[in-house]
Amino acid sequence: MHGTDQTARRLLDSSARLSRDPQTEVDWAAPLGDGYGLSPEWSTLYGTAYWDELTEPQRVELTRHEAASVASTGIWFEMLLQQLILRDMYSVNPADPEFQWALTEIADECRHSIMFAQLCGRLVDVRYRPGRAARELGRAFKTVATGETAYAAILVAEEMLDVMQRDWMRDRRVEPLIRTVNHIHVVEESRHMVFARDETRQRLAGAGAVRRSVSALVISLAAEIIISSMVGRAVYANAGLDADRAVREARGNEHHRALLRSSCANLMDFLGEVGLLTPAATRVYRRTGVL
Repeated sequence: MHGTDQTARRLLDSSARLSRDPQTEVDWAAPLGDGYGLSPEWSTLYGTAYWDELTEPQRVELTRHEAASVASTGIWFEMLLQQLILRDMYSVNPADPEFQWALTEIADECRHSIMFAQLCGRLVDVRYRPGRAARELGRAFKTVATGETAYAAILVAEEMLDVMQRDWMRDRRVEPLIRTVNHIHVVEESRHMVFARDETRQRLAGAGAVRRSVSALVISLAAEIIISSMVGRAVYANAGLDADRAVREARGNEHHRALLRSSCANLMDFLGEVGLLTPAATRVYRRTGVL
């Protein structure tokens, strides 16, 4: 059994023991309290003059809209992820552990998307989704991305969310419903990240410099789209804030950029290790704020 099959078998065993069911483990009927939607320090406005001017109820409302927007971005990318994996596994032998784990991961992501959708419905009365340009680029990406480009892009999205949600699930200032959802997602995504790292290494075996350079740039651009889609102008408007000012201050928020850099430190180390942190990709990551 080669390395990928060994990893897949371990993940299948882990999934059989530890998979979670949001429909039975989350009390969706419980009334919401007055907790934050995410750790205040993770708000895109935390550390700005605008944040200092907000009342406590305004801060709570803002973070709930931010949490709903992040969850909606998660749904969007999970739908792309499922298509990428299905296409990649289309001709794989169904008896292979890799094939069976891939379908298990897709089942996990289906549950996660439903869980995030229910969470959004509880938090806010508006719908968030990435902008049209991001959606169309995502449509193209899921159609053409293969190999390390697909799996490293999956890893990028999962790693960034993982660090954020680990903070939110431990923070007692955050609404209990949100903490539970984040905990379920963190537990199951840890297996997905192991698989994405293993697949990325396997697909890069023997890859030449040109292929690595192209893949690295595409992955960095995918990361930029994901990050820029998490919280947009509509979030501030729907939270009752001056959207122009909020966007301006969020863009210049060094505190938030520092958190992004810390959340992506392990990811950047991995990309560097496998040769996907090229000069062109590094420029994109610096522009995005994760380096």
